[in-house]
Amino acid sequence: MKICVLVKEVPDAAVEKRIDPQTKRLDRSGETQLNPFDTHAIEAAMQIREGGKVQVDEIVAVTMGPEGAFRTLHKAVSLGADRSIHLTDPALAGSDVCATGYALAKVLEREQPDLVLLGQQSDDGECYTVGAVVADHLKMPSLTQVIAIDVQDGKLICERQAEYGYDTVEVELPAVISVGDAINEPRYPSLKAIMGAKKKPLQKLSVADAGIDPEYVGEKGSRTEVLAINPPPQKEPGEIIEDEDTDETVQKIIAWLEERKLLA
Repeated sequence: MKICVLVKEVPDAAVEKRIDPQTKRLDRSGETQLNPFDTHAIEAAMQIREGGKVQVDEIVAVTMGPEGAFRTLHKAVSLGADRSIHLTDPALAGSDVCATGYALAKVLEREQPDLVLLGQQSDDGECYTVGAVVADHLKMPSLTQVIAIDVQDGKLICERQAEYGYDTVEVELPAVISVGDAINEPRYPSLKAIMGAKKKPLQKLSVADAGIDPEYVGEKGSRTEVLAINPPPQKEPGEIIEDEDTDETVQKIIAWLEERKLLA
């Protein structure tokens, strides 16, 4: 079995997100990290390999992003991937979800994986839909919000979070599975794995290398367009009640709650 794991470079969670007012795209010039949700996908791939029910010959990390995104792939291979693929090209800049899904699917067509794993969302866009778009292009079944995976007789038995509980679904391979963060606890890479990550094979692909039609990627190939970006309205400052007289303070709080019908 070959498993491909889609990963993404996202701004560090501790850094305030910035939008470029000219391009209306996320400014990615600051500190970045491997999308936390994708670490669960890598761990899921490792657990399938270590589970022993099926022989996993290769785990391949795949990303699409700017030149600096290779750092994300180094983290992915330090977590267990055997090699990585970096799709990078100026023609890809400004791609929306549809264009991104198409481009990633073209890379995966070259790899012919038995299973594609990814996190249920990215920490920046949070659109939840890349897996479904990729699966549509690859003509593979797709599941989202998966929190448990079991391999049985060449099929996957998956448990996924639903609106009112959990679904258990049998999926034929090959398939595209988006995993939720409740599926596992990602391991920490060892120092040896971190040091060895730079020595693992990393293939760099351009749009032409991957056989991607440039008409379907970038701003030109995107089906959506950001027309305007507005900051959220500022919240009104809260009321501070000084505790000079406890009884009076309690009465003020009760009156405040009653005014807003927050007391039963």
